[in-house]
Amino acid sequence: MTVSYKKLWKLLIDRDMKKKDLAQLAGISSFTISKMSAGNNVTVEVLGKICGALNCKIDDIMEFIPDNSKE
Repeated sequence: MTVSYKKLWKLLIDRDMKKKDLAQLAGISSFTISKMSAGNNVTVEVLGKICGALNCKIDDIMEFIPDNSKE
């Protein structure tokens, strides 16, 4: 499964926020934002900080995309 943070980036656009604003508000590093931009996994703690800062739920900022390959 792949993680998608497209919902988060759309939420930031809707709230007229930049990624650096999110990093500062949530108390996370710009490196973490870069990892998320690349679609890499981050910790649940990071997701919790983002949700707390944006007053939203986890499913408002991310989703899992199933892989097309069969195992």
